[in-house]
Amino acid sequence: MTTLAQATETYLRHVAIERGLSQHTVSAYRRDLSVFADWLAVAPVVDSAGADRAGGAAAVDDVGRIARADIAGFVEHLATRPEPLAPRSIARMLSSVRSFTAFAAGEGWLPLDPGTAVRPPKAPMRLPKAISVHDMERLLGAVVGDDPVQLRDRALLELLYATGARISEAVGLSVDDVLSEEDSGVSVVRVTGKGNKQRIVPLGSFARAAIDAYLVRARPVFAARGPSTPALFLGARGARLSRQSAWLVIQAAAAAADLEAHVSPHTFRHSFATHLLEGGADVRVVQELLGHASVATTQIYTMVTADMLRDVYQTAHPRARRA
Repeated sequence: MTTLAQATETYLRHVAIERGLSQHTVSAYRRDLSVFADWLAVAPVVDSAGADRAGGAAAVDDVGRIARADIAGFVEHLATRPEPLAPRSIARMLSSVRSFTAFAAGEGWLPLDPGTAVRPPKAPMRLPKAISVHDMERLLGAVVGDDPVQLRDRALLELLYATGARISEAVGLSVDDVLSEEDSGVSVVRVTGKGNKQRIVPLGSFARAAIDAYLVRARPVFAARGPSTPALFLGARGARLSRQSAWLVIQAAAAAADLEAHVSPHTFRHSFATHLLEGGADVRVVQELLGHASVATTQIYTMVTADMLRDVYQTAHPRARRA
C-alpha cells in the first residue's frame, strides 16, 4: 500500500526535479493536492467497484483506492460550497489532481487513471480588457523626469507595450536580450516565455530610446548598489527587479495618469494585441509576437476588435439604428 501522503511527496519531487517546474508551481500543486486530500478524508464516495465507501482518513489512506467519483465529487464540492470557486480556479485545481492521478497510474499505484474522464466546469468566455490608444499614451506619458527610478520605470512601461511581454518575461530579461539586427538596423528583444520557449519581438523606436536612456543614465546607478547581475531591469538595491515591484510601477503610473479603467500588467499585453489587430496586423503574426502555442488563443482578440467595429457602426451609420 502506498499512502496518499507518500504518493503526494513522491509526485512533488518528480515535478520539481525531473520536470524542472518552478518552486511557485510546485507550491501551487502542493496546496491543491492538500485541499483534495482534505476532501477525501471527509466525503462519502463510491469506489471503482460501485460500493459505498464512507469518508474518513482510513478510507483514503491508500492512493490506490481513489476513484473517478472522488474526483467528480471534489469538483462539484468546489463549485457548490458556501464560498464556491470560480470555474477557472476549479479547472486549475482539477488539473493538479489529474496530473497527480496520471502519475500515480504510471507508477502502478492505480490500475487506471480515474482523472481522465472528469472535466472541469465550463468557464464563461471573458474578453481581454484593453485600453484605448489615447489612454495608453496618457499612461506612458505619466512617468516624467530624469532620475534613475523614473528612467527605469519609463523604459519598463514602454517595453511592455512595445512587445506585449508578460510581466514575468519583462523582469526576466537580461541586458544581452536587447539586440539590433545588423542588416536592417531594427532593434529586437529576445523574450523567454512559458516552457523556456524563446521568441524575437521587434522593439519600437520609443521603447528603444527609453531603454537606451535607462541603460546609459540609470542602470549603472542601480548596479553599483548590488552584486553583478545580467538583469536588464534592476531594483533600488541592484538586484533584479521583482514582479511585485514592477506591478507597483504600473499602479503608480496608472494613478498618475488618472485613468478610470483598471490597469494591470496584462492590460499592456491585451492592449498590444488589440491595437495591432485594429491596425491591420494578421492574427498569426500577433500569435507569434505573443508567444501563443495556438492561434485559437490569439483569436479571442479578434472578437474584441469585432465588438469595437460593431459599436462604431451602430453609432456612426445613419441606417444602423432603429427608427
